[in-house]
Amino acid sequence: MSMEMELLAPAGSPACALAAFDAGADAVYAGLSKFNARERGENFTADMMARIVDYAHKLRKKVYITLNTLIRESEIPAVMETLDAIDAIAPDGVLVQDLGVLRLAREYFPNLILHGSTQMGFHNSAGLQVAEQLGLKRVVLERQITLDELAAIRKQTGLELEVFIHGSLCCSLSGTCLFSSYLGGWSGNRGKCKQPCRRRYFTKNGNGFFFSPQDLAALELLPQLRKIGVQSLKIEGRLRQPDYVFNTVGAYRMMLDSPEAEFAAKLPEARNLLAKTCGRRWSHGFYFSHSAKELIQSDAIGAAGLRVGSVEAARDNGFGFTAAKRVHLGDRLRIQPLSGDDGIALTVTKMFVENRPAKYVPIGKRVFICCDKPIVPGGVVFKIGESFPDYTRRLELLPPRRAELELHLTLEGTSLTAETRNAPCPVFIASLALAAADKHPTDAAKLLAAFAETDSPDFSLSPASTAEVNGNWFLPAAELKRLRREFYRFFNRHVKPEQILDRRETPLERFFKDYTAMTGLPETDGRLPETVAMKPRGAEPANRNAIRADGIFDLNKLSEEAILPEFCPEEKLPALRKAVAAALTAGIRRFRITSLYALNLLRDVEEPLVITASAPLPAANSMAVRELAARGVAKVMAHIEMTRQDILDLRKKSPVALECYRLGRPPLLTGRAKIPFTGEFSDARGNKFELRVERQSGLARIFPAQVISIPRLPGIYDFYDLRNANWNNADTGTFNFDKEWL
Repeated sequence: MSMEMELLAPAGSPACALAAFDAGADAVYAGLSKFNARERGENFTADMMARIVDYAHKLRKKVYITLNTLIRESEIPAVMETLDAIDAIAPDGVLVQDLGVLRLAREYFPNLILHGSTQMGFHNSAGLQVAEQLGLKRVVLERQITLDELAAIRKQTGLELEVFIHGSLCCSLSGTCLFSSYLGGWSGNRGKCKQPCRRRYFTKNGNGFFFSPQDLAALELLPQLRKIGVQSLKIEGRLRQPDYVFNTVGAYRMMLDSPEAEFAAKLPEARNLLAKTCGRRWSHGFYFSHSAKELIQSDAIGAAGLRVGSVEAARDNGFGFTAAKRVHLGDRLRIQPLSGDDGIALTVTKMFVENRPAKYVPIGKRVFICCDKPIVPGGVVFKIGESFPDYTRRLELLPPRRAELELHLTLEGTSLTAETRNAPCPVFIASLALAAADKHPTDAAKLLAAFAETDSPDFSLSPASTAEVNGNWFLPAAELKRLRREFYRFFNRHVKPEQILDRRETPLERFFKDYTAMTGLPETDGRLPETVAMKPRGAEPANRNAIRADGIFDLNKLSEEAILPEFCPEEKLPALRKAVAAALTAGIRRFRITSLYALNLLRDVEEPLVITASAPLPAANSMAVRELAARGVAKVMAHIEMTRQDILDLRKKSPVALECYRLGRPPLLTGRAKIPFTGEFSDARGNKFELRVERQSGLARIFPAQVISIPRLPGIYDFYDLRNANWNNADTGTFNFDKEWL
């Protein structure tokens, strides 16, 4: 297969990073302990991340750091410190979701290369034009676009495109899911998702796992992705162990390296390797309309893994079952309740077969697994991983990041001078008597290359080091080597490694000065105008002074504001552009955008517009609001998941008017998968919901039965969403407003 594509692997731990590189990954993506979308994973310390980056670079491979969660106002200083640490690590890229994090990185850390996370929801060419304007080099596309849509998008952008090729899928459009947050504050947008989509739900006609997609496996699609021109192929799985990473990367590496003539013959071998990863049933995900229709198998329990039995006996010291598949010591199991709730995971360290200690259990034999965790009788036993090598020793041997010594070298015919810029070392001067060069004069690059070999485990030569040569001199290589050794002996006599300073200019002081000076809009007295979103062909708002908002395709004579959809497939962009033009012709000057791509549709309008950024487009901090304001947005809805205090903190720093979602039933989950029912349903705890399929777009949406209703906040505009609610609902709640946004 001709064109090179990057094979990108998940590294939820340092051991997974080593496993990925061992198996042939070109790059890994990994997170520090905070502000990444897989905070339940082991993740990395800053020191270990620096070691892995250095190790990867020696192999000519890459590391991308994930900083892809939403940030509340109170967390901005901590995010800046994290960005400063990442800047020092110098990875090959940083994945971001939050517009505020993007703005901070771009403004204060210009050397960082920024990638747009899939959580930013880019799914069409209009969005990628916005991404380019935001300063992103690469975009991880929405997982719910088709191959045809991907091919059409590729033709419209020069940005690097990254797509998922393997692993778990979300039922929701990326970055818009509120399901986990609604059920307990555990926000998927902040790396805390409790995966409610994997649970069992109940309808009047039966029950099932109605929102749990099969896993994605795109081995067969690699030739098509190569032809389209995708730059990076991403494997999902930062919560998985090294055996999963090694086997998955190995399978895709095998196929990517296979000549075109051998591709079909190699597929069975690659599939066998993937079979060891113990995932869910494979599918082509959303890449084809027919695969999206078949993605949900509601009778299949939502847990991942290879089913090996059901718990027949549960005791205080373990549990027994009849093995449907072989299980070995060192394998990892999950015992999953039939409800689909989180199961107990464990590593098999001791087992008995027919009352005798055993290293494995054959198929059909009864086994007792020893453990001290509470096991649910009747629970399904899944094998979720196999034993894997212990990477501890290899990780311990990774050298720490060396301090960087910054020098200025000057070569003249009579001397070589070395000045140390970031350590208390006297100037080194070596006397010389050089002859003029006939053919190969010594230049600055040769001096720096020679001095880069420090022969020290404690420091290396900084890339900021400089050299100058005054004249045209010939300095033999052996003499240059002697001078280098003489200087470093001189340096080590005068300086201890801990005295070498980090000369990298830190922007933290400048940021804190800027941030302290930032203020929000002055508070206003009295009630501010409200906006009411109406059902199609709905009556006038009860308050005649309210601004009436309608969907862009449902505008009427009463409409004052047009709401643009959060999802617009590539082939429907022309129709949406025509609808925007028609709205402008009809006199509409207020537009409500719910996804970043919509900024592109309004960019070239000459008339002054009032643009409001609204849910599900998230703005949770003043830096995100400033980024939107810089792109023509006049009013911003505070992110719907936020608490009262979060909103008040944002109010103090917001440069434009803020709005709150005062009342309504927002979609908790929106997606393109075909769900095998519509109407009311409930979970095992009695929470009630409704599933609707939108006729125009075909999108399936989950709405809570309970209406969100929060109190008015001073100085903040109100938004009433009557598209799925009315004023008189008796069953109301406040979402996270009076709780905690985790």
